[in-house]
Amino acid sequence: MPLQPDMKIISVDDHLIEHPMAFQNHLPEKYKELGPRIVQAAGAVDVFGNAEDTVAEVWEWEGRRYVNAALNAIAGRPKEEFGFEPMRYDQIRPGCYIPAERVKDMDIDGIWAALCFPTFPRFAGTRFLEGEDKDLALACVRAYNDFVLDEWCAAAPGRLIPMVILPLWDGDLAAHEVLRTVAKGAKAISFPENPVPLGLPSWHTGHWDGVFAAAQEAGIPLCMHFGTSGKPPTTGPDAPTAVTLSVYPCNSMMAAADLLFSRVFHEFPQLKVALSEGGIGWIPFLLERMDYVFDRHSAHATRYKDVLPSELFRRNIWGCYIDEKKGLQDRYEIGVDRILYECDYPHSDSLWPNSRNHLNEMMKDVPDEEVRQIVQTNAEKLLNISA
Repeated sequence: MPLQPDMKIISVDDHLIEHPMAFQNHLPEKYKELGPRIVQAAGAVDVFGNAEDTVAEVWEWEGRRYVNAALNAIAGRPKEEFGFEPMRYDQIRPGCYIPAERVKDMDIDGIWAALCFPTFPRFAGTRFLEGEDKDLALACVRAYNDFVLDEWCAAAPGRLIPMVILPLWDGDLAAHEVLRTVAKGAKAISFPENPVPLGLPSWHTGHWDGVFAAAQEAGIPLCMHFGTSGKPPTTGPDAPTAVTLSVYPCNSMMAAADLLFSRVFHEFPQLKVALSEGGIGWIPFLLERMDYVFDRHSAHATRYKDVLPSELFRRNIWGCYIDEKKGLQDRYEIGVDRILYECDYPHSDSLWPNSRNHLNEMMKDVPDEEVRQIVQTNAEKLLNISA
């Protein structure tokens, strides 16, 4: 059935562009000079090594400069103009960085609520692992979270859903930041899909137990956006960008396998994980394969032998998709209650301003109650919200 008028679509994967004063407004005075700020830069180079003819606006932090302040914020542009630019705020829609304007763009698109990942901090806050002064880096993480909680989401309560980042270099500080931000209203945590490529301990250690315990106690999910490990899937250095864009869901597959054969869901049985922008069509195959491995190789390949990986998945993990026929066809194998919808505004995978219309067509053969689960109530339960 098509979407009913009373169905409120919740996107669990959108992105915000931090406005130029997002950090300065929330940093302690002693950190403002070296904290993130926007500066004007002539002759900036984009991620492909191409020099810009015009002055770009770039982030400066600890004296280092980072291009693409508005990474891939191309909502409203024809697809012939897609890329990892633009490089100035006047090249992007105000809805990318002004919350009141974001809500207007959501209304145009037929979206009720949005959970937004950061941009300058990278999607899971891993930018701040590069900090030379870890006290400053911690202040930056907290400043970003306060910006999200006190500015971005406070401007549109119920429409913009608070998601925070953590100081990943210190497990105790990370757990404390979960507690601090949950007390202020955080509903989700952006977390790397795999910490190991970032030089951090794996799921198979006890390093993250404080974070898992705090998230489990608060009942809020870890949202693991593909690519947050800093290790994009590719076949070789000369492969075209289309290869990586096509196989990025493989990162989510690996994250799922790693988590499901780890200690995490055995030690923290109520912990919730959403595999953001990873798609869902691969889930039936991976679960079948993992259960086969569990049956054939559990004597030597895993220490946990009491619960099938597919059972853990359907208890602890959610899949997120933008536009998939195959995933919807296989929804009963995945679990209708495990599927979440995402828009990806303002990035190039987004269908803005036609998300609701496209979703309406995609759902035409799906029963009403299942449509409502996928677009609304699954997200409400995961995020502990009411649309």
